[in-house]
Amino acid sequence: MNKALVGLLVGMALGFAGWFGGFGAFLLVAALGAVGFFLGRLVDDGVDVRDFLSGRDRDRVRGRERR
Repeated sequence: MNKALVGLLVGMALGFAGWFGGFGAFLLVAALGAVGFFLGRLVDDGVDVRDFLSGRDRDRVRGRERR
């Protein structure tokens, strides 16, 4: 699925949310879409989401320091 088609689908979803649910629903769909986009990019780049969310402190406890 190319990026233009994904953009079209997201735009349509936001449009329907704004039309039928009002501005609050529009903002909720936009925020959840942004979170989904961010997590999708992490997965596409091969980054484990759990490692990303755990931060650097967890690596120090295990004895591995990132440099």
